[in-house]
Parts: sequence; C-alpha cells; structure tokens
Amino acid sequence: MARYSLLFKKSIARDLRAIPKKDVRRILKRIEMLAVNPRPSGCEKLTDQERYRVHQGPYRIIYEVQDDAWVVVVVKVGQRGDIYRR
Repeated sequence: MARYSLLFKKSIARDLRAIPKKDVRRILKRIEMLAVNPRPSGCEKLTDQERYRVHQGPYRIIYEVQDDAWVVVVVKVGQRGDIYRR
C-alpha cells in the first residue's frame, strides 16, 4: 500500500507547544498513522469542507487529504473545546 506524504501548517508548532510532551508523542503517532490510512475508522468528514477530524485523547487533529497528490496536510491540533474558538 502506498503511503501519503505528511505536511504541516506552520501554526502546528505553536499548537503543539501548549500540549504536554507525553500527549504530543501520542498525537504525532496518530498523525503518522494517517500517512498509511488517511481515513481511519472514527474519522469524521467536516461539513462543507474537504477536511477531516480524528481524536487522540482529549485532542482533535484537523487535516486535509489530497488524494491526487498523495498528501495529508495537518491543519490544526487542539483540545476539543478550544479548536474552533480561534
């Protein structure tokens, strides 16, 4: 099975700084799994957008899948209640 490339928006570094390191490791593992299967069970397609959401503990990972280019772009990482307030 082919792997997707992973790209991160610049703001992801800032998002991850506010999260404890043990949780960051888990989040990054979850993101790495998206390279193999960008639409795992439990992911939700966001309405009116070509974006998806997966959970890792109390955190959400928002990402886009570009099938034609075999790319997953991580757009936002944050806690469930905080991610849409900005």
